[in-house]
Amino acid sequence: MSSRLTFGTLKRIGAILIAIVIVIAAGIIVGQAPAIFGVEEDPEASITFEDQQGNGSTVTVESVTLSEGGYVVIGDGGDEPLAVSERLEAGSHENVTIEREDDATRELLGQLTATVHRDTSDDEGYAYEASDGEEDRPYLEDGFPVSDTATVTTGDDAVSNSFMVESIDAPATATTNETIEVNATIRNPTEFRAQQPVEVRIDGAVFARQVLELEGSETRTVTLELDTNGAPPGNRSIGVYTEDDGELDRIDLEFHTDPSVSVETASDGNVTVSAAIPEAGFVALERNGTVIGTSDRLEPGEHENVSLELSDDASIDADEELTAALYAGNPGNADAASPIEFEGEPVRTTFTPANVESGDSDDGGAGNDSSGE
Repeated sequence: MSSRLTFGTLKRIGAILIAIVIVIAAGIIVGQAPAIFGVEEDPEASITFEDQQGNGSTVTVESVTLSEGGYVVIGDGGDEPLAVSERLEAGSHENVTIEREDDATRELLGQLTATVHRDTSDDEGYAYEASDGEEDRPYLEDGFPVSDTATVTTGDDAVSNSFMVESIDAPATATTNETIEVNATIRNPTEFRAQQPVEVRIDGAVFARQVLELEGSETRTVTLELDTNGAPPGNRSIGVYTEDDGELDRIDLEFHTDPSVSVETASDGNVTVSAAIPEAGFVALERNGTVIGTSDRLEPGEHENVSLELSDDASIDADEELTAALYAGNPGNADAASPIEFEGEPVRTTFTPANVESGDSDDGGAGNDSSGE
C-alpha cells in the first residue's frame, strides 16, 4: 500500500471523528436548551388516591410526585377544601396523611378528590382560596388539574350495611330562596331493621336531613324538603346520601332577587348596609375609588345590618361622597376581589353620611345604584 493512500485514509478517518464530535456536542446543547436559553419546563405532578377506610378526620394519599413542591388538597365538590397537606418538597412522597381543617363542617368521608397544587405565594401556607385562585394553583395535565378520586368509608362492613340510594328525582331548576322537594328511592340491603340518616347536599353542603327506618330488604321512596336559601346560584350538584352511598344530579339555581346594596346608617364613623349578594363576597366602602373599609365575608343571600369596618387609618366626614359596592371574593384580599355586576353594571350605591341620617336620598344616597358611576 502506498504512502499517499495511507495519508488519504487517515484524512477520511479524521473527518469522520470530527463529525462525530460535532453531533455529540449538538446533542448536548439541544438537551440543555431549556436551561441555556432560559426556557422553563412546565411543572408536572402525579397522584394516587385509593379507596380506604377512615375515621372522618384524616385520609392517606398513597403516593404523590411534584416537580416543584406544593400541597395536596382534599375536597368533596364544595366551595372550600376539607383538608390541606403540609407543604411537600419537590420529589416523590408516599403515604401522605392529611388532617381535616379545624373549621371544616364536613367529615373526610364519602367520595373525595385529592388535587395537587403548586406553592407560588410568598406567604407561608396554602393560599389558593384566600387569593381567589391567583396563587397556589393546581398542577395541570392536558389543561386539567392533576387529581384522583377515592371513596372513604368508616368500617369493614360499612358499605354492605349502609342504606343504598337506588335513584333520585330532583327539580332541574329552582331559585335560591324556595322550598323544593327531592324524591329518593332508598333500600336496606341487610336482613335486619335499621335506622340511618338520609341527607340532601348541594355542592357538598347539607341542606336537609332525616332519619329513615327500614325493615330488612325493604325499599322505599321518600320525599325530602329543603330550603335553598344560602345555596350559591349557578349549575350545582345536588345529591342524596346515606351513610356510605349516594346519587348525584344537577340543578340550575337562579338568584331569587336583583343584587343590591342600600345604606341603613352612617354616623360617627359607623356605616351599616343591607345587601342582596348572589355569591360569596363582601360589601366595600370606597372613597374616590379607594377601599377604606369592608364588611365581613357574606354568604349568598339577603343580609341586613351589615357593618362596614373602616381601615385603621381611615375616617369619614358627614358631607363627603362615599360608595358602598358589592364584591365577590375575600374581604381580607380586597384588591384581588371582583365587582359584582347586574345587567352589565357594578352593583353599588353612592351616598353622603349627612343625607343618610336626614333621610334625604335625592342624590341616591341611601338607595341602590347600579349605573356604574
